[in-house]
Amino acid sequence: MESLTKRYSIKDRQFWTIVISLGGASVFVFAAMYSVQPLLPFFTEQFQISVSTASLAMSVTTLSVIIGLIVLGFLSDRYGRVLFIRLSIVLTIIPFLLMPLTDSFSMIIFLRFIQGFAIAGVPAAALAYISEEINQQSMGFATALYISCNALGGTIGRLMMGYLTENKSWEVAFFSLALLGGIIFILVWLTLPKSRNFSVHQRTIQKDLHGFWLHLKNPNLLILFGLGIILQLSFTGMWSFIPYYLAEPPFSLSLKTISFIFLAYGLGIIGSPIANSLAGKVDINMIRTFGVLLLVCGILLTLSSSLIMIIVGLCIACLGFFTAHALTSATVSRTAIHQKGLASSLYLVSYYIGVASGSTLLSPIWLHFKWQGIVMITVLLPILYIAFLNYTLQKKNQS
Repeated sequence: MESLTKRYSIKDRQFWTIVISLGGASVFVFAAMYSVQPLLPFFTEQFQISVSTASLAMSVTTLSVIIGLIVLGFLSDRYGRVLFIRLSIVLTIIPFLLMPLTDSFSMIIFLRFIQGFAIAGVPAAALAYISEEINQQSMGFATALYISCNALGGTIGRLMMGYLTENKSWEVAFFSLALLGGIIFILVWLTLPKSRNFSVHQRTIQKDLHGFWLHLKNPNLLILFGLGIILQLSFTGMWSFIPYYLAEPPFSLSLKTISFIFLAYGLGIIGSPIANSLAGKVDINMIRTFGVLLLVCGILLTLSSSLIMIIVGLCIACLGFFTAHALTSATVSRTAIHQKGLASSLYLVSYYIGVASGSTLLSPIWLHFKWQGIVMITVLLPILYIAFLNYTLQKKNQS
């Protein structure tokens, strides 16, 4: 094994091949994860199912991502990063080839569960790979670009599925995502450098589980994990039910038109790098609070009767969410006093608990109170939680 000091910097060609290949992998798995979100109203009609049942296409996938993050995170610590990144892409492709062959929504849910577990391989290994192969000075920039690709993938998945389903069919849309995955797998296979600094973790699973338990007993980390849940619950809730809202009068938008609304999600691409660049100059908590306020203001703007104002609101909400998310993730790593990788994994778990909650637990709110109810919940929760977080930090600084 080569020296641990020989890590790539931004000046090295390998730095950019890592960023491009991991970015491509991230784009595909996050496109896969969020691909069904604009199709929820379509599934409701196509399979004659309830809104709550249709939302399982998102929440079941998210729950299996959570399981996969824990299991594959352990395994990648023992068997290497590159292997699980490649396997993740291949195993994410397969359900896209099988789902169009069934007319059972229950089978689609089952395949989405399998797909979610496979998707987890990339986020479980990619950030660890970056931390091992890229030097400290360039790692923040590489991480910010990787997180930006998460947002880009979410945008592409939603846009492709909505547009192709409207113009062709949902089967063609799934096959097209499988083709995209095949292209990205070839890119990753050919360009992602082999690990030079990976070392097999000597910790037993019992020690890892003990590390998880210690993190869960740390009140400072628990508050940050809670923020991850709240942020994603509000953000996912907004995106899960906006297609239903825009499909109804007075807007009555088509699926293809609604899919273009998801381009607003692309503002997340710049949110993470901006947050990363400001983090060293301005107090992180102040920027994070500002990000949460942007998220809230953006959601409130969607109450407008003007479609243009709704789009502006979605853009502002995306910018605010990814700013707050990027800084919360960074704060977790700084707050953990041991086994920082496990702490980051727990943050991701809490993050995806928020995804599952926002896509399914808010369904009764939609059924009884429609969009106004969704907005009320997704605005109040972040405001109350960030107020609680700032109060806790203030008390800590005074003591």
